[in-house]
Parts: sequence; structure tokens; C-alpha cells
Amino acid sequence: MSTLFRRKPVAIDHRGGTVLARTLSWPHLVALGVGAIVGTGILTLIGVGAERAGPAVILSFVIAGAICACAALAYAEMATMIPASGSAYTYSYVVLGEVVAWVIGWSLILEYSLVVSTVAVGWSGYASALLTPLGFPTALTQGPALGGIVNLPAVFIIAVVAALLSLGTKESATLNAVLVAVKLVALAVFVAVAVPHFDGANLEPFMPYGFAKSVGTDGGERGVMAAAAIIFFAFYGFDAISTAAEETKDPGRDLSIGIVGSMLACVVIYMGVAVAAVGALHFSRFADSPEPLALILRGIGRPGFATFLAASAVIALPTVLLGFLFGQSRIFFVMARDGLLPQALAKVSRRGTPVRITMLTAVLVAVIAGVMPIDAIAALANAGTLAAFVAVCVCMLVMRRRAPHAERRFRTPAAPLVGAIGVLGCAYLFFSLPHRTQLYFLLWNLLGLAVYLLWGRHRAAIAAAA
Repeated sequence: MSTLFRRKPVAIDHRGGTVLARTLSWPHLVALGVGAIVGTGILTLIGVGAERAGPAVILSFVIAGAICACAALAYAEMATMIPASGSAYTYSYVVLGEVVAWVIGWSLILEYSLVVSTVAVGWSGYASALLTPLGFPTALTQGPALGGIVNLPAVFIIAVVAALLSLGTKESATLNAVLVAVKLVALAVFVAVAVPHFDGANLEPFMPYGFAKSVGTDGGERGVMAAAAIIFFAFYGFDAISTAAEETKDPGRDLSIGIVGSMLACVVIYMGVAVAAVGALHFSRFADSPEPLALILRGIGRPGFATFLAASAVIALPTVLLGFLFGQSRIFFVMARDGLLPQALAKVSRRGTPVRITMLTAVLVAVIAGVMPIDAIAALANAGTLAAFVAVCVCMLVMRRRAPHAERRFRTPAAPLVGAIGVLGCAYLFFSLPHRTQLYFLLWNLLGLAVYLLWGRHRAAIAAAA
């Protein structure tokens, strides 16, 4: 039983050609974080959130953002203490033990797979609208569940992003920064156009469905916290930054700037967009819309700006794919290097990028995006992330007691309070998720534990070295 909680040493194993090239600085990391965070979340989930909370979706953004900010501070401290790839998986392995690390790594694989696949399908929706009038077969733009054969545009964009990541981390990060700028300009234009149409009457009643999650007569789950549990999707993405620790030139400085900086920037962006959206048009007119921001612009008589926003989304949405595909490939890479997955996958190219694992990751998410329907089960991504955030907050609190004098290039202010808010807030959001999501998350991790006990436990690098 004690072997389940054996801990990984902080030192990085540099044997077997598994060294990642250090090419990133803090501007790359901030752009990577903002690129991963600002995407389908704010472009689509503000409508989903409004359907669940009404105008109080603004409060849902505040709550989700505050909880994520606490987790981001914990991530920043742990990333500077343990500057190794693997994010929450690695921190859990070093601090809490192997079985906890496996659960977190397995949960992150689920999170990143669903996010990448969902975003690819969302991008495909925009691209298909342009392709089908040109004679492109509709059957090749939808999966079998929707009556098609395969969603080729979704597979295509995943392949493009994977190829870019394989070419080089710095090169992909530089292009990502350019596309992030396009996306931020589009959101700034939305706020500038919508704010003059702000009407206080659109905020009444402010909280029509109450604060806590409740089930309505139609079976729908509503309330401020029900919306926050879904809107949470719109904030995470900064955890992908911590997976780049071994590829960062000065991890002690750059990781904390990248994580905290991208999170603060996104909180400001989201609050501005949320207030402008709810104030410009009554929530009932864009609630649960797949394109709420464009709908709002059309609703206030600005169709040209709506087209500009949609075009910008098509151009810049791949930044979300890049951020999460980058993060997932690094989680896979480190788990393989640790022996919990086949070690043959933990190889890097001459350019210092893990090409094998990037290609394998791309194939897995392309299969999901190309043939599988993704609807309510996408909320599983939130469940996996919440588990990871709880683990990182716990790791920070444990290390404050276990190693209070250890070097920390970044120290979380009011750590006990921030850590407690992070743990309890994420737990509350988890239990505010749909019950079906919680059940699927449990089943996924039971499958993962079976894989670990039957295969990974005996092949772990730590076990081999013992």
C-alpha cells in the first residue's frame, strides 16, 4: 500500500534524449495563457451562462474568476518551486504521491482531449459554413451521430496545429501571440460597439433563478452557481503554461508572470465583455445561443461588426487548440518519461520537441472530433480541471508546512486563505456540475485506476529504480 504514495524526486531525469529545448520567455507564456483561456468560453458560454443565471451571469463570471485566480496563485508558487513539465500531475507526484498523481494526470488527459475536440468541432462549424456553398460534401463536415461520415474540417485543423507544434515550440508560440492579438482586438471592438447601447432595464430582474443550483420544472439546472460551474470552462487554460516549465528560459521568473499575468488579463477582458453583453441586449434574446456575441451585435443593428467578430473567431480560435494540445502532449510526455505510460513515447526531436507524443495526442483528439458527438459530456472537461486545481492548492498548503523555508521565486499572498478558497470553491463548483457529469467523471477515473494498478504501477520509473 505504501508504494501507492511513493513520491517522485524534484530532480528532472535528463537521460535517454528526453530534454526539452528552453526557448520560451514570459511574453510567450502570457500569450499562450491568454490564447488558451480566451476562446470558445467567452464567445459561446456567456449565452449558456445567461440561460442559467440571467443577468446575474456577471456574478457567475466574478465567482468563477475568483476561484480560478486562487488556483492560479497556487500554480504560480508550485511552478517556481518545481520547474518541471507536467503541471498538476508533476506537483502531485512530488508532494502527494504516485496514485494521486495518476488520478490527476488521467483527469487532465480527459480535460485536454475534450477541450481540443470541442473547440475543433466549434471551429469546423464556422469553416463548414464557408465550404459547403463551394460544393464541399456536407457528409464530410459532420460525424456519424449527425448523419455524416466524418468531420474533416475538425480533423484538418487539429492536424495543422499538431504539425505547427512539432516544428518547434518557439515558432508555434510566436504565431500564437499574433493570433491572440487578433482575438483581443475583436473583443475590444465588441465592447466599444456594445457599451453605448447599455440599458439598465436589461439587468432586471438581476437574479431570476436564485444563487444556488436548483432544478427547474423543465429539468434544467439553473442558478448563479450552476452558471459558474459551466462558465468555469471560460477561465481555465493558464494551467497549460505550467506544462511548459522545462521549455522556459527562466522558470522562476517567467512562469509566475505568465500564469498570474494571463489570468489577470482574462478576468479584466471577461468582465468587460460580460457587462457590455448583458447591458446591450436582454439576456432572454441571446440565452443559450451558439454565437451570443455576434447575435448581440446584430440585435443592436451592427451586422457588419457581427461578421467581423465571427471572422476573427475563425482566424484566432486555433490559439485555443494550440494551448490545450500543447498542454496535453506535455502531460502525456511526462507520464511516459515517468514510466506510467510507454516510455518509448518520451522521445524528443533534434529541435527539442516531443514529436511522437504530439502526433499520438493529435490522432486521439482527431478521432473524438471527427466521429464522436460532443454535447453535455463536454462538461467532463470542467470536472477534470477542478480535480487538478484542488490538487495544486493542496500541494501548495502541504509544502508550506513540509518545507516552509524552501526557495520560492513566487510566494502566494495569504496562502492559507487563498488555498482554502481554491479547494472549497472548486469543490463547490464540482458539486454544482450536472449529476451525469459527476457520474461519468467517477467512471473515467475508475477505469484509470484499473489501468494504473494492472500496468503503470509496476512499470513506473521510481519502481524500476528501487
